[in-house]
Amino acid sequence: MNAQSQALKAYAQNAKTTQTPRGTEYDLFARVTYRIKHAAEGGPLDYPKLVKALSDNQKLWTALAIDVADERNQLPQNLRAQIFYLSEFVQQQTSKVLTRKGRITPLLEVNSAILKGLSRQGSKT
Repeated sequence: MNAQSQALKAYAQNAKTTQTPRGTEYDLFARVTYRIKHAAEGGPLDYPKLVKALSDNQKLWTALAIDVADERNQLPQNLRAQIFYLSEFVQQQTSKVLTRKGRITPLLEVNSAILKGLSRQGSKT
């Protein structure tokens, strides 16, 4: 099961649980960010795990880009544009990491910033 189908499944299960959509988003980002960090710390032997985690992260960001590109999305236009831009950045940075021309730190920082934002929004409700 890929990250996109996991995301869709998680959102579908949301109707059956008490978890909010923000909580679901937080959980998805937390899981994939942990997997990236853990695989990166594992060194060369964990490279296949890193590739899988990075692929799942790209799929998560692709799903977000598709969501914010939808004209029915109710987020403010400026926020939608920022999320779309971040998705493009994640795609480009991931390609650099996989070709060993970039660092993983920016990807972790972007995901951590999203986690922080989701956490703050969740504490307001």
